Amino acid sequence: MIYPYKDLENFTLRALLNRSVDLYPNEDAFGKAGKKANSYSDFNTAVERMVKVLKKNGIQKGDKVLLLSENMPNWAVAYFAVTYFGGVIVPILPDFHPSDVHRIMQHSGAKAAFVSKKHQATLESCEDYDIEFVVSLDDLTIVEELRNLDTMAEIIQNTQDTHPDEDDLAALIYTSGTTGNSKGVMLSHKNLLTNAMSAYGHIQIQKTDVWLSILPLAHTFECTVGLLIPFLHGSSVYYIDKAPTPSVLMKAFKDVRPTMMVSVPLVIEKIYKSKILPNLTSTPLMRLLYKLPFTRKILNKIAGKKLIESFGGRLKFCGIGGAGLAPYVEKFLIEAKFPYIVGYGLTETAPLIAGSISGTKSKLGSTGVALAGVSIKIRDKDPKTGNGEIIVKSPSIMMGYYKDEEKTAEVMQDDWFLTEDLGYIDDEGFLFINGRSKNVLIGSGGENIYPEQIEALINQYETVDSSLVMHKNNQLIALIHLNEENMTEDELQDKEKLLEDVRKLLNAQVSSFSKIAKFVEEVEPFIITPTKKIKRYLYADK
Repeated sequence: MIYPYKDLENFTLRALLNRSVDLYPNEDAFGKAGKKANSYSDFNTAVERMVKVLKKNGIQKGDKVLLLSENMPNWAVAYFAVTYFGGVIVPILPDFHPSDVHRIMQHSGAKAAFVSKKHQATLESCEDYDIEFVVSLDDLTIVEELRNLDTMAEIIQNTQDTHPDEDDLAALIYTSGTTGNSKGVMLSHKNLLTNAMSAYGHIQIQKTDVWLSILPLAHTFECTVGLLIPFLHGSSVYYIDKAPTPSVLMKAFKDVRPTMMVSVPLVIEKIYKSKILPNLTSTPLMRLLYKLPFTRKILNKIAGKKLIESFGGRLKFCGIGGAGLAPYVEKFLIEAKFPYIVGYGLTETAPLIAGSISGTKSKLGSTGVALAGVSIKIRDKDPKTGNGEIIVKSPSIMMGYYKDEEKTAEVMQDDWFLTEDLGYIDDEGFLFINGRSKNVLIGSGGENIYPEQIEALINQYETVDSSLVMHKNNQLIALIHLNEENMTEDELQDKEKLLEDVRKLLNAQVSSFSKIAKFVEEVEPFIITPTKKIKRYLYADK
């Protein structure tokens, strides 16, 4: 595969850094929302300084270095500094429980850590704390010196300028997982670089583009699309240092006025259900007009213009991935002419596999077409529906799971990665995903039931915040967490009636084998992964 990027010495993060600094030395690189960004040249100086600090303190090629922090410009400094000489970065999602951080620390065998002040207590609370060297990410100062001072001179003497190879391990990513089993995904320099470059035909990016980063950088989706891709093109990226609540986001949109960003469906769906839909259906007349296709399209188009204005007025690309986008929300985005692109990928694929193409018409419910250099096939295809398991081959497929050859062998077959996702490809090459194979429920007549599709229908109701469909006693039930802010006094007083009314409305929309026998209120919000997916395994015994 030939990628349209000149002057890239090889497929390593070191080569990427050198190329971007040479091409865009005076362009803005990274900054905090509302503040001036540092230049690519200044960024490179910070990376070089940190490389010297790491090597002086004995960190060598192949050593693992933890990165535990909220998003900030120095996150990228640590990322590029560690990988510059062949070290291995181990980013940790900031929402991980301390016990998960401890397990990752032990499993990875990390020798050093970058940690923000906000998360330093988490690191220190880990039992058998044996990280040798700790750097505060906030100001890149040393928190804890190398402990084994007796060997310091020997380490410095033996530490030479090392270069990573394309196929060397660059990042060890621990998945958030909806099954409770977090795996260490090994991604090489080549995995990451080829994935970032494979999006060139899907996103049109210029050095003048301004990105707002709102997802955790430890999430592979944000790291590749929101860090490596902008860096490849000389764009600037701004970070928010607080949780992305509506008020925080609105201020950031005003300060940054981004042209590009990425998000997960949950954020977009929350904006639609809490901000847009209530305004479009605020009166009986508005609700009636919104049900009519002609007037609904007009209202959605008006709302779309206002939405883009609320994003700062310059947005031309919003990549949405990490989970399925609810059809009713995507329908609004299409009619609103919102500049979105749906993408599909997995941590194991670094992560991009497919995506819609910027500036072209999307297909409702599709995750787009394969990216450059990516091959997608459907395995064990149902002759009637065309559905089967999605399998993928590309230069971005992971090296394997760390210290788990058995699990690696289970998901790799003749260089093809078995995604465990189910879907089909239409005649034009568009990929459609139905759900995870492990989540499929079997109906009494042997039918395949995809709970994610039913949940998307349930979640479209204003009074529903989120839902989870499962099999109990040979019938389908749905756990429902209600959105009380959108409920009337009568509905709050009689939730059972509300649940039954919504259940009947839902069952009128689905096949007989997908009808829900009972709705059960889940009083507390569902426990979700750091990537905003419900931890299904926690509710199996409900």
